[in-house]
Amino acid sequence: MSETRTEAGTQRRLKLRERLLDVARHSVAARGLGGLKARDLASEAGCALGAIYTAFDDLDELILRVNLSTLERLADSLDEALSRANPSDALQALARAYLDFARREEPSWRALFEHRLSGGARVPDWYADERNQLFGRLEAPLAALLPDCDEKSRARLARTLFSAVHGVVALGLEGKLEETPAEALDAQLETLVRLIAAGLAQEVTHHS
Repeated sequence: MSETRTEAGTQRRLKLRERLLDVARHSVAARGLGGLKARDLASEAGCALGAIYTAFDDLDELILRVNLSTLERLADSLDEALSRANPSDALQALARAYLDFARREEPSWRALFEHRLSGGARVPDWYADERNQLFGRLEAPLAALLPDCDEKSRARLARTLFSAVHGVVALGLEGKLEETPAEALDAQLETLVRLIAAGLAQEVTHHS
């Protein structure tokens, strides 16, 4: 009897967890991270405010779980771009897929970068692993462009390239520096990645 009650309690907790995650994902997608409030979340999920903290360690874990699902969708979008045989074309396709995802899911995409763990806590491994796999998708075409580059240097370069692409996308979508029409942003990103790829190819030529 006690074991049955324990199993039932576990199932209720899992169902509540999924319901809260679903509500939170929709909230972030519609209103961004700033629109995610614990009291509203509990009300929409039909539970008590304190029940959130029986389903999750804290609000940070809930947000990370929401962001994890965003990272997984982003990864799926990027994987479609990796089918290009030419490494320069693959980098272009990855950058364009990133921009398209940011446009399509802008509030959820922005939440990936807006959230900060409270108290300087360390990002859990299950989240860091998924995030790092995004950089790994850049490493395959970079390895083809720079066959003699060691793994550590290539990983560092992948993060640098991601930062450059993200900066162009973020500033372009925000329009804070200047208003950037969609066609202009497309062209800026294409030029950036093309020049980087050409520079990497040139570096290989000089050292061969």
